[in-house]
Amino acid sequence: MSFIQEFKDFAMRGNVVDLAVGVVIGGAFGKIVDSLVKDIIMPMVGALLGGADFKHLYLNLGGTAYESLELAEKAGAPLVKYGAFINSMVDFTIIAFAIFVAVKAINKLKRKEEAAPAAPAPTPEDIVLLREIRDALRK
Repeated sequence: MSFIQEFKDFAMRGNVVDLAVGVVIGGAFGKIVDSLVKDIIMPMVGALLGGADFKHLYLNLGGTAYESLELAEKAGAPLVKYGAFINSMVDFTIIAFAIFVAVKAINKLKRKEEAAPAAPAPTPEDIVLLREIRDALRK
């Protein structure tokens, strides 16, 4: 088997294609959640906390004071950007919750499938014929 054929067989397996689709959808979902957190949730939380903008919250570890995060970054000051970390934690929490809900729904569907009684297997043809012969001999 050639290298190209082997790669084609590998790439076209169901699991690899499913994984590729999952990665693409996951990337798109991550962008949606990121926008939800940065553009909707955190501004509302900031407004509730007196107008704080979380993405601009930082702790300057250097000796020089800066008016903004952008100026501190341009100067190369050592910073702890805890506002960005809070945004990332909210992102993670939303994504983790969405995955939990999806897995829970899938598990519920699997349990329903397992609980459903299986239809009896059809009687093999040879058994049917033997029964017919038996019944004919009884007459």
